[in-house]
Order: sequence, then structure tokens, then C-alpha cells
Amino acid sequence: MARATPQNLNERERVLLLETERTRLAELDEDGLIALHERVRRERNKQVQLHRRNAAKAVEAKGARGKATQAPRRSASKAEIFEDALARVSRALGAAAAASARQLKEERIAAARGVRAAAAPSAGPAEPTAPAGRTAARQRRPVEKKTAASNRAAGRRAQAKRDAR
Repeated sequence: MARATPQNLNERERVLLLETERTRLAELDEDGLIALHERVRRERNKQVQLHRRNAAKAVEAKGARGKATQAPRRSASKAEIFEDALARVSRALGAAAAASARQLKEERIAAARGVRAAAAPSAGPAEPTAPAGRTAARQRRPVEKKTAASNRAAGRRAQAKRDAR
């Protein structure tokens, strides 16, 4: 059984695999990681499909699916190589997304504090706002109105039934 190793990959596949090394991943920003993730996922899917196609062709000759999937081991191991690469890129992308989210949160908090600090010195009357803890009512969708009306009607019917006793 031929098992694929990085040396068995063609030049394009090898270059893509090299891009997923930790040092190279650290150099990429979030958008670069997203693009790399997409390319690696596409390559992994291609290898999986190739393996499945080859195994499906062998089912008739071998007489069983289990025996047929053992034969094209090289394409399956290529898919495994790219699955590992995809996992590396996914982890790096997750970390970059989390860092980006933290940074955006800090920027929003800093901007909010800046607005409060700028608004505090003003001596003029403040604009009327909703009482603390209350927010403006949102528009309810028709289905929500219907559900609420149905629940009220059911409650009233039940109460009327009890009152009639």
C-alpha cells in the first residue's frame, strides 16, 4: 500500500502545505488566513473526492466497500495530510479572530469612554432618554402578535370555564 508523504505531493500541493507551517501562519493577518483556509479546504475536499471516486470504482471488482477503500491508500493519506494542514490553519484563524474581536471590543469601550468623558463637562440640559433599564420597544412581527393573542385567548377561555362552575 502506497502511503503519501509530503515528498509524494506535486509542487503545487507541496507549496500549499509549506504555507501552513506555524512560522508562515504567524506572518499572516486574518484575511490572509481566511484565504489560505479556503485554499487548503478546497485541496482537502479534492483529495477526499478523488479517494471516494477511486474506492467506488473498486467496489465492483473487490465485491465489498471495506476492501475497496483499502486500495487507494495514497489518495486517502493525501487527504489526511491536508486535513492536518486545515486543522493548523483553522486554529491559527480562530486565534486571529479572537484577537481581532478583543481589539475591536477594546476600541469600542475606549470610544464609549471617550464619548462619556466628552459629554460630562457640558453644562447644558441633557436630551430626554428612556428610564434606566428600559429600552425602546421593538416592533413585533405579525406572528409574534398572533401568538400573544392566541395565548391571551386561551387563558381567557380557561378562566371563563373556571368561572362558569
